[in-house]
Amino acid sequence: MHTVAVLAFDGVVAFDLAVPCQAFSAAWSSDGTPRYEVRVCGDQDVTATAVGVPSFRVRCDFPLDAAADADTLVVPGVGRHHEPPEPRVLELLRTAAGNGARIASICTGAFVLAAAGLLDGLRATTHWRAAQDLARSYPRVTVDPAVLFVDNGQVLTSAGAAAGLDLCLHMIRTDHGAAAAAGAARTVVMPPQRDGEQAQIIRHPAPRSDGPILQSTLQWMRENLHLPLTLGDIARHARLSVRSLNRQFRAQTGTTPRKWLLTARLDRARELLETTDLPVERIAALAGFGSPVTLRSHFASRIGPSPSAYRATFKLQKQVRP
Repeated sequence: MHTVAVLAFDGVVAFDLAVPCQAFSAAWSSDGTPRYEVRVCGDQDVTATAVGVPSFRVRCDFPLDAAADADTLVVPGVGRHHEPPEPRVLELLRTAAGNGARIASICTGAFVLAAAGLLDGLRATTHWRAAQDLARSYPRVTVDPAVLFVDNGQVLTSAGAAAGLDLCLHMIRTDHGAAAAAGAARTVVMPPQRDGEQAQIIRHPAPRSDGPILQSTLQWMRENLHLPLTLGDIARHARLSVRSLNRQFRAQTGTTPRKWLLTARLDRARELLETTDLPVERIAALAGFGSPVTLRSHFASRIGPSPSAYRATFKLQKQVRP
């Protein structure tokens, strides 16, 4: 079974510590078997922090060195990110990375990864308030303050708060497919299709009784992915001009209507490939790509393997208990 070690150390942000525990523990196979073993690793008692709350103690069942043999290590945010991390934490991360483990950070946990040298020469993100500090402190890291998360393959970073959930769902999707990620997202009541390139700062104005409600338009788009939706179609449903639609869409979702549609259609195609025996031609039509050629092109640019190879991979996983 894939082991996820969540590191706990003095000053850890309590929310960031809990996020990967919740997300990975919510991923179950169809026969009810958990897909991950989740360990919280640290000293027996560590001091945790939360905004506006006095520090409190967290008891860990696993020592820090129990993370050494984990398949994935997650570094939560730290309240005092300007302070140097503990040398033993840095050594643990370097050794784990050298052994091929996947390393991920949530929020200001990126400072710990950067201090370990794991982000040198890579693109990374963190909470937008701390992005300038990260770039200034670690000039060999290319800091992108605008996105939700960055996947460099072995090393991944995310922005703050809910972006940590997005990153964990992304890792579940990478490991076990879109259906498994969607199931975990439903359990933690989280949208399953937020893409890493979406903006960190998203405004959520309260719906007005005298104006359009974008949420109903998003639901309508989900229900009509098979149709050749145009910006004009979406704007008419939202009762907006195309210009206003683009502006409000980005403000409320962090992306454009076209990019949102592409992500939703790819997720739909992935679920159909994993859960049905429909031919690729039919899946391309149901997901709104029109033709298998278009579906294969988007798979190649956004996912990697062809639809047939993707299906073979995740069909095989369903036959083998994790």
